[in-house]
Amino acid sequence: MRKLLPLIVAVLLCGALSAQTKQNKTRNLKSSNPAWVKNIPTKDVITWRRHIHQNPELSFEEEKTSKYVEDVLKSYPNIEVIRPAKTSVVGILKGAKPGKTVAFRADMDALPMQEETGLPFSSKADNVMHSCGHDAHTAMLLGTAATLSKMQNQLKGTVYFIFQHAEEQPPGGALDIINAGVLKDVDAFFGMHVLPNFPAGHVGILPVGAASTAQDVFDLHIIGKGSHGSMPHLGIDPVVVGAAIVTALQSVVSRNVEPGELTVVTIGKFQSGDAFNVIADRAELAASIRTTSDATRKLVEKRIKDIIDNITEAYGATYELNYIPTYPAIQNDKALNAQARNSAVTILGKEQVFDAPMMTASEDFAYYRKIAPVNFMTLGIGDGAANHNPKFTVDENALQNGVKAQVQIILDYLNK
Repeated sequence: MRKLLPLIVAVLLCGALSAQTKQNKTRNLKSSNPAWVKNIPTKDVITWRRHIHQNPELSFEEEKTSKYVEDVLKSYPNIEVIRPAKTSVVGILKGAKPGKTVAFRADMDALPMQEETGLPFSSKADNVMHSCGHDAHTAMLLGTAATLSKMQNQLKGTVYFIFQHAEEQPPGGALDIINAGVLKDVDAFFGMHVLPNFPAGHVGILPVGAASTAQDVFDLHIIGKGSHGSMPHLGIDPVVVGAAIVTALQSVVSRNVEPGELTVVTIGKFQSGDAFNVIADRAELAASIRTTSDATRKLVEKRIKDIIDNITEAYGATYELNYIPTYPAIQNDKALNAQARNSAVTILGKEQVFDAPMMTASEDFAYYRKIAPVNFMTLGIGDGAANHNPKFTVDENALQNGVKAQVQIILDYLNK
C-alpha cells in the first residue's frame, strides 16, 4: 500500500490539474466574446421584428414602419437621424476619431401576400406580409445601431445605418436614397439577407464578383385577328403565336448563352381568350429574365426581341413589347468579402461561417456600387418555407448572430 501511495497521489494530482485545465478552457471560452456583446438588446430585436411583422407595409408605402424605425433610432445616444426619401430612414453615428465611412443597409417593405404561418404575431393587414424577411433585416440593423451607439469612443470614422424602402418594387428604393446625395461620402456598403434552409445563425459568404443575378422583365401583347373556333383560316391565332414564342425562347439559354453561366428565362404569364370556341384577337405574355454579366444581359435582350419580332411576322401578327431592365447583379468586392469572412469568423467561430452559393434572386442593393464597393452576405434562419412564400418564418434565435456579425464587420472596417 505504501508503494502505491505515491502513484495514487500522482494520479489524483493529474486529475485535479486536468479538471483545472478544463475549467480554465471553459472560462476562456465563455469570456471569448468581446464586452460589447452584452450590450446587444436581444429581446428588443425580437420585439421590433414582431411589431414590424405584425404591421407590414408595401413598397413605397412604409410610412408607419419608417416612423417606428426613426423613433427607435432617436431613443439611442449619438445617432443623427435623417429622412432622405419619404419612407426611408438613415441613422448616422460619428466616431470619436476621424476615419473612413461605412454603411450597412436593411430593407423595410413587405409583399402583397396573405400570411399563412399561424404565428401569434401574424400580419394584421389583409394580403400584406413580411414573407421575405425584411422585418428581420430591419430589427437586426436597429440592434446593431443600438449596440454601436454605446461605443462611440471606440470608433474611428462614421457609420451610416440605411433603412431602405421599396426593395421589392422596381425601380427600387436604393436609387431614391442614392439620388438624394446623402451617401456620397460612404467608402463601403454592406448588406445581409436572411435565407431559410441554412443552419440558424450561420453567416453565408456569397461569391466574389456576381453574388446575385440581374433581373429584367417584359410584358408582351400579341395582336392577332379574332375568329370563330371552327374557322381558324379567317383569323390569326395569338395563342399559337405566343406558344411558338414561348418554345423558341427556351433556346436562348440552351443555344445562345455560354454553358456554365447562370441565365434564366421564365415565362410567368400567358393569358388569352374567354371561350373554348373563340379565337381571341390578343394574348399577353410576361417574363422574368435573370443574368449575371452585362454582356449576357445585352445578348439575351437582343435574342428575345429578335425572336418575338420574327415569329410574329411569320404568323402575320403584330405586337407591343415593354422590355424593362430592373436591378443589376450585385458585384461583391474581393477585399470586402475577405474582411466580412474574417469578421464573421472572429465573432461567431469558423464553424458558423460558410461559403454561400450565388443568389439566383435579384436585389437593388446592387445600385450602391455606383458610389463605393459593396459586400452582400446571407444569414441562415433554419429549415422552412422559401422567401416569398405565405408560410415563410424566421428562427428568431438566429438574429443575435446577425447583429454580432454586423457589429464586428463595422468595427473591423473602421478600426483596422
